[in-house]
Amino acid sequence: MTANRSSAVMAQRHEAPDSLDDFPTPPWATRSLLRVLRTHGEVLSDQYAWEPACNRGYMAKVLAEEFAGVHATDVHEYGWDGQDGVADFLIDWGQDVPKVDWVITNPPFRLGAEFIRQGLRYARRGVAVLVRTSFVEGVERYDTLFQASPEAFVLPFVERVAMWKGVLLDPDVKVWDAERGTMKSPTSATSYAWLVWRRGEDGQFTSDTRFGRIPPWRRLLTRPGDYPPVPAHLRRPEGALL
Repeated sequence: MTANRSSAVMAQRHEAPDSLDDFPTPPWATRSLLRVLRTHGEVLSDQYAWEPACNRGYMAKVLAEEFAGVHATDVHEYGWDGQDGVADFLIDWGQDVPKVDWVITNPPFRLGAEFIRQGLRYARRGVAVLVRTSFVEGVERYDTLFQASPEAFVLPFVERVAMWKGVLLDPDVKVWDAERGTMKSPTSATSYAWLVWRRGEDGQFTSDTRFGRIPPWRRLLTRPGDYPPVPAHLRRPEGALL
């Protein structure tokens, strides 16, 4: 899909780079969602998706494996040439809004509820967000989001999704831990889940929430080339003793 250069798109937040939730999504985690959606009857090849926090494109590129088209935007420019434009998803898009069936993203945690509400406004078919499992807690989010707009699916991962700030790392490739002076496998103490909202045949979002678990699919759904080379600052220094 092509970039939208309208004045509405250009009226946006201006985030300092160090304020961004820069946690790239492992491709297998996105493929897990697509597998679940297909299981529930979604014909993704006939639909269009919007990834409004596209970062370096790791989620958008996976969505493009199955969707007819993917519109990828972000409030920040990360240097990925597949990004359709620097755009603030949370503005009032009016008539400039892209026509998409799904909004699928890993939103900034502090703006997660706002991203969901905006997605519910514009998605013709459904919304899916990758969030920390703790996101489902909290009275404020219940009052302002979940009470009126409950999810169709809550899908926690039984296997940890390793996400590191600013870099996508292969959990099977060890990196240098400068503090300890040793190599270690990338891991995460944070648990994640997909939350999915889905419209029924009547066009309304389903109000009954179903719980499911995403099996340990990391090895099954990881493909060659999914992970970039380990950045220099995480490689073992020359001469370092192990």
